[in-house]
Formats: sequence, C-alpha cells, structure tokens
Amino acid sequence: MNEDALVAAIAEIAGSPKAVRIVVGIGDDAALWQPSRSHRSAITSDMLVEGVHFTRELMSLEDAGWRAMAANASDLAAMGARPLLATVGIGMPEGAALDDIRSLYAGLAACARACKLAIVGGDLSRSNAMTIAVTAVGEVRAADAKLRSGGRAGDVVAVTGALGAARAGLAAAKDAALLAGDLRDAALAAFRRPSPRCDEGRFLAASQNVDAMMDCSDGVSTDLDRLCAASGVGANVDFVPVANAADAAARALGEDPEAFALAGGEDFELLTAVRPRAFPYVARRFRARFGRELHRIGTLRAEPGVALRGKALARTGWDHFARAGAG
Repeated sequence: MNEDALVAAIAEIAGSPKAVRIVVGIGDDAALWQPSRSHRSAITSDMLVEGVHFTRELMSLEDAGWRAMAANASDLAAMGARPLLATVGIGMPEGAALDDIRSLYAGLAACARACKLAIVGGDLSRSNAMTIAVTAVGEVRAADAKLRSGGRAGDVVAVTGALGAARAGLAAAKDAALLAGDLRDAALAAFRRPSPRCDEGRFLAASQNVDAMMDCSDGVSTDLDRLCAASGVGANVDFVPVANAADAAARALGEDPEAFALAGGEDFELLTAVRPRAFPYVARRFRARFGRELHRIGTLRAEPGVALRGKALARTGWDHFARAGAG
C-alpha cells in the first residue's frame, strides 16, 4: 500500500463532487469552489481519535467514519447552513490495512451523501492511533444564520427530538443483554449512525422567530448551559423528552431516565430558542414538515444558571478534558 494507491481508492469511494459550484475535487493540490455571493460560508472542524471517541470493539470503522462526518454536518445544521463540501484528514497507525481505510471512507462517504456533502480532498499521515479529522463547509443566507448567543429571556427552549438514545446505544454496545429487539436496534443506530438534522436546521433558521440554535453533541445539561452563557441568560427546564431506548436502558441500569437523557451526548438533535408567542406556530409548522414534535423543554430567564424544576442542573454531559473515555 502506498499513498497514490490510497488516494485512488479514496477517490473511487468518495465519488465525483456533486455539490454546487465545486470546480476541482480530489486529486489536485487543493480543491476549487465558487462561493455564493449572496450567502455566508460556515466552516467547522471535528476530530475523532480511536480510544477516545470510538473503539473497534463497540463499532466498525465504517460507523466511525459516518459519525465523524455526522458531527460536522450537525455543526453546520446548528448554524442553519446548507452542507456543501468537506475535506478529510486520516492518521493511520503502522500496519493499517487498505481495507481499514476503505471501510472508514465508506462510512464517511455514505454520511456525506446523506447530507448532500461532497468530499473534495484531505490528507493522509502516520499516527499512533487511528484519527479522523474532518473540516466541512456550508452556506447560509446572512439573515438566516443562527448563533448560540441570540437567546432572550422569555424565549421557549426546544429540541428537535427525544434525547438519550445515543447514550443508550453506547451502553447496549458494551452490554449485549441490556436491551433487546427494536429498542436495542434503535439505540445502536443512534449511537453508530446518528442523523444530523440538516433539513431541520435550515427550516428553523429561516424563521425570524428563532433567536438562537446549537446542536446537542455534548448533552443538553452541558449544551444548554453553553447557550445560556453565550446569550447572557439562564434557563428553567420543566420537561425532558426521553427516547424510548434511553428510558429502557436507564431503568435497566437503575438510573433516572431524565438524568440519563440530559447527560447523553451525540444525539445531534438541535437545541433552539424560539420567541414565546410564535412557538405554537413554529412547532405546528415543524410537525407538519417533519412528522414529529419540536419538544418544548423550558424557557430562558434573566437570572443566570440552569435549573430543572427549580433545582440547579449541573453539567453532566461530555467534556473532552474533564474525563477520559471511549464512546
């Protein structure tokens, strides 16, 4: 295996660029694309390291590739941006086989296609652990771009789906007896093949009644606190939509389902702040468009801090530097 053979194999898996205005993709020194004059570019990067973010005992390399691309697409969705293109850097330990790279790229490419992203290049290197570093670019109309800093006291806080399924999938991957049947399948799918809310992000971003947005990659208990800090407000949480698989997993583990769901990261749902008078209208349109609920979980308040039914809610989600683990 040499670098030229790897690049050729990657180009075959990734396919030809399909995104709008991409002039040159994989194979040259750099990709070329033509930005839209009427939109702003949104750019994000995310990294997955074997032994920190994933292990082969819990998921395949194809699943790891999917998750790496999904994390970036979710960040673009949180800004209200349309995903456009991505570059991928791969660090490979000595002895990595061509089939490993093919599997990894098959997952990256499958998620990219699902999100309408074109993989247009990247880099290859030796490393001590398998490492996947993705940079993704999207575009959004200037008036539609949503930040986590736009929340206002009184806004309704909502999430685009039930929470905790990915955490339940991690637990189920570690313990085959924890869940069974459809609940196990749903949990493992949420953990290994999460679905970024790209369409939902663009839909919500187009509304002038949506003041702030971010994705729930590190758990709502952590990410809501971040949104509040950026917006200079606090929040009261009075409802936690718990995924069925998360409820079952929490009960099997002897944990409180709400606490389990609030701490669960990588659900890749969107957390949003909506003006209170407009929320019923936005939620109704969301339901009609996507066939599921935009879950109201609470409200923003002027007083700092985040509370769950009047009691302070601590950050219990993922922090890369506060603890170690492999998810």
